[in-house]
Amino acid sequence: MKMPDRDRPFRIGTRGSPLALAQANEVRSLLATTLDIDPEAFKIVVIRTTGDRVTDRPLREFGGKGLFTKEIEEALLEGRIDCAVHSMKDVPINQPEGLVVDACLQSEDVRDAFVSLTGGTLVDMPEGATLGTSSLRRRAQALRRRPDLNVVEFRGNVQTRLKKLDAGVADGTLLAMAGLRRLGMEGSVQAVPMDVHDMLPAVCQGIICIERREGDCSVAQLMDAVRHPDTEARMRAERAFLARLDGSCRTPIAGYGEVRDGSLRLTGEILRTDGSEAHAGTRAGPVEDGPALGRDLAEALLAEAGPGFLAP
Repeated sequence: MKMPDRDRPFRIGTRGSPLALAQANEVRSLLATTLDIDPEAFKIVVIRTTGDRVTDRPLREFGGKGLFTKEIEEALLEGRIDCAVHSMKDVPINQPEGLVVDACLQSEDVRDAFVSLTGGTLVDMPEGATLGTSSLRRRAQALRRRPDLNVVEFRGNVQTRLKKLDAGVADGTLLAMAGLRRLGMEGSVQAVPMDVHDMLPAVCQGIICIERREGDCSVAQLMDAVRHPDTEARMRAERAFLARLDGSCRTPIAGYGEVRDGSLRLTGEILRTDGSEAHAGTRAGPVEDGPALGRDLAEALLAEAGPGFLAP
């Protein structure tokens, strides 16, 4: 396999938000370090997606999470980039024909964090306070604990949401610790991490994935240098859980797989959008059984919840 170099750099496609660029640069740095080649042999190619352009409406109203990947995947299929870097939780279950998620980096902190100007926790918010979030999962989980809260739409990248918080649009918000850490902001905002089992994260939260063209063996070989098997095992179990639930950004679903010593423990939760009802469960077994555990857990929760529970 011929290694990339300055004259023929390996092109990494990404969105242009500060967090997306931090993730792409993390992949670039890890590849260069692990393969012991010049970082200039890798070129970051920024691609603006529909999800980046339309910021005044909830994603669920105009197409869902795939709007953060569509244009990047088109560039990959057309050969304008050599791989794509995504937040795994933004990648739809059904990928375009000809593309595969090839590798996952080691997961960052999977927890959500409560962020406010005054500190404190979600439980500490005053009666009837305003919480800003664009995530149906976070909305449902917050209302499950605090049905008195007024929840408002809060779209935008991390910096945009923090500016809205400063402007008084909301009294608090919920952000992923992974994003704050990758941006180097965990110490500069009033962020209180929430225990993963108090607020179960989104499926594949904290995971960076690399997508490539199916059959592109040279890229597959490069990705062997950065893949993290335990994170990939977690990803497969959580994605199988989500797929069986037919999950999208229109449905409040949470899931988290913990891998230890060759075993996987998967916890999942489904909720009504107003937080009035929730069903959760756990499955455990060998890592290689992760997808089967995910499907089994999803079927158990669907049976417990009854028909139509996740209907929009």
